[in-house]
Amino acid sequence: MKKSLILATVASLTLTGAAMAHPGHDVAPGAPGETPTWVNAAKTGVGASYEAYVDGRYQDGGPTGAVSRVWFSIADGVLTETMYGLIHEAQIKQLRFAVQTPTGLAVEGTDTTARTEYLHTDADGRPLSPAYRIVTTDRDGRFEIEKRIFTDPDHNALVLRVTLRAMEGPVTPYLLLEPHIANTGVADRGEAAVDALHAFEGATHMVLRPDQRFTAATVGFMGTSDALTDLRADGRLNAVYRTTGETSGNLMLAGALPRLAAGETLTRDFVLGFGDSRAAAEAAADGSFATGLDGVLARYNGEGDHVGWEDYVASLSELPRLAGVATDGGKLAYASALMLKVQEDRTHAGALIASLSNPWGDTVDATNPSTGYKAVWPRDFYQVAMALLALGDTETPLAALRYLPQVQVDAETPGNTGATGWFLQKTHVDGQIEWVGVQLDQTAMPIMLGWKLWQGGLVSDAEMARMYTGMIKPAADFLVEGGTIGLDWNDRTVTPPWSQQERWEEQEGYSPSTTAAVIAGLVTAAEIAKASGDAASAARYLAAADDYAGKVEARMFTTEGALGDGDYFLRLSRNEDPNDKGLLGENNGQPGLPEDRIIDGGFLELVRYGVRSATAPSILATLGEYDDVTLEDRLRVRYEFGPAGDTTPGWRRYGNDGYGENMETAGNYGVGGMTPGQRGRVWPFFTGERGHYELAALLAGGTPDAAAIEGLRQTWVRGMERFANDGLLLPEQVWDGVGQTPDGYATGAGTNSATPLAWTHAEYLKLLRSIADRAVWDRYAPVAERYAR
Repeated sequence: MKKSLILATVASLTLTGAAMAHPGHDVAPGAPGETPTWVNAAKTGVGASYEAYVDGRYQDGGPTGAVSRVWFSIADGVLTETMYGLIHEAQIKQLRFAVQTPTGLAVEGTDTTARTEYLHTDADGRPLSPAYRIVTTDRDGRFEIEKRIFTDPDHNALVLRVTLRAMEGPVTPYLLLEPHIANTGVADRGEAAVDALHAFEGATHMVLRPDQRFTAATVGFMGTSDALTDLRADGRLNAVYRTTGETSGNLMLAGALPRLAAGETLTRDFVLGFGDSRAAAEAAADGSFATGLDGVLARYNGEGDHVGWEDYVASLSELPRLAGVATDGGKLAYASALMLKVQEDRTHAGALIASLSNPWGDTVDATNPSTGYKAVWPRDFYQVAMALLALGDTETPLAALRYLPQVQVDAETPGNTGATGWFLQKTHVDGQIEWVGVQLDQTAMPIMLGWKLWQGGLVSDAEMARMYTGMIKPAADFLVEGGTIGLDWNDRTVTPPWSQQERWEEQEGYSPSTTAAVIAGLVTAAEIAKASGDAASAARYLAAADDYAGKVEARMFTTEGALGDGDYFLRLSRNEDPNDKGLLGENNGQPGLPEDRIIDGGFLELVRYGVRSATAPSILATLGEYDDVTLEDRLRVRYEFGPAGDTTPGWRRYGNDGYGENMETAGNYGVGGMTPGQRGRVWPFFTGERGHYELAALLAGGTPDAAAIEGLRQTWVRGMERFANDGLLLPEQVWDGVGQTPDGYATGAGTNSATPLAWTHAEYLKLLRSIADRAVWDRYAPVAERYAR
């Protein structure tokens, strides 16, 4: 048979199948559909393929072959935000199943419970790759759905291997796919056939291929002509549509699967391919099927001769030692290593993001593109790079350091007419500017990272000399001189160590945590300057650091405070008088209170970096107020979780924090506007920060004995491990139990803010390294020798 005739026959069969699935219907009505949102940010799994660098960059042809640029997330037992292209470019809101039963329709996530497991582990149950087995169980016991989820490291494709079991029957399952192509949910178009579901916007395309044809397929607009709205009406898929035609909007694509009698099981494989055309997306999906999905998983895992996640884990020379410090057998340590590497862009090597999530996403409008936390903050970035270095990863932190000039302000920064040298507040991984507030710790930390890599021998003297001229010196000069900003809305003048924003990005003034980083940045910059032959700048940096360090207490330690005995570090002082009870600004719906009523853990960073000894009087004086559980809930920061006699301590960011769920309505952050009912909850990485302080305090008293080290492990390491969910992911915030409880929330468990938070995983790994070394990992010897004697 001639090739043209074969193609015509295949096309005819496809059209016949599509026509059979869509009798009498063509274009879906009801455009554009409901206003779109994102989805639950409390992930239990995130994943992407491991891709090896080629000369410090991501490019095809290396040990892992072609570079796959697909990331996925899992929440409530279903596939949620899935990215293709750059790490923030979401293409899917969610993929879930609806099941029609004799007693009604059940929808995954809403009507099911879920558990998350890793598909590939070692003999001790420690995960070796971010491939998942997800099991959702109907709350009424009528069915169970098992999904195995991973990406194809050789194609831009995602694999779902699904097994549906009917415990009671009959049941009829439907696959429901909600695309959000090009990172929005408003301009998608789609086509549905029994052998493929296709969605696209502009030049971005997604195709879902089933291994066997659906019994019916449809595309519709959410809330008007989509399959779920149809099914909820009478339990039947009555109206099916082939295409959205020339209209676009918020879509759902759906495919019907065969009916199952009680006791029957159905197994189906699905591959989602992505590309810059329909043909490219189809080729990606078909390529995975051609490889064989067992083979795709073996490649993803790095089994046998394949280079994959096993190889990355094996390259982490310090991971076994760190896992030995853990109290859970090392499971969270291995998972944390995977999480940090997953959350790196695969186009811009070293671009480390904060989280593969959009905080409180189920109420966040998806009409316009949003990165959420899928972006670069140099502060979070520093934490992750330092944790990867602690694991023994010698490549990613170096790539991270080399990436940083992309997000540093210079004369060529688009729109800049002001000061240079500072690092942007928040950017896309390609350097596109998103937020332009000046946070001095984010300018200091790149210097600190550079010094650490240089001292570790990963950056040569020659490369560091080049980096000094191009990146380090401009940053250090700004930490000394400051300047007037001229970028976008920002025209403020910054005079260090006064910062336009402190580490919570909300207030201006003098901050203990920011000042600690600035001092450490200047002292390490002086070391680099001296080695680069710039003695004059080195002297200037040290003089500024000495000045800032000498005024820490005078600027930020109150002796007339309203809390405790009145002597403690403030969260922030708006000016150089910490006793004037000046008002902080209103933020997150909270009124501006006098600065002496607000405390946070930022003072502990003075110890971590070496600016103050763990036994400094000002540090010891502040611990009582920081730990005071008798404060009213608005001002209280410390909470305990777990049974009496075996509790885990946790802390909020600061008193009067409003970055969290509403106490009065149980609503998500920001729903209904910024109101006084909002309350920031407990952040687990503060448990790690306190563990670092307690280690420093032990070391200040001499060499700690085995019992003291065991105490650290059982309190602080085990405490952080208790905050992990069943997918071994650590959250940004956990529920503190104050106010109305949102549905599904449990005290001490992650909220819908953001999970996994890279910073939390980084803090956990750094705590393991610090305890293993009997030395605080982030302590800078030149700083400590100068100030913490």
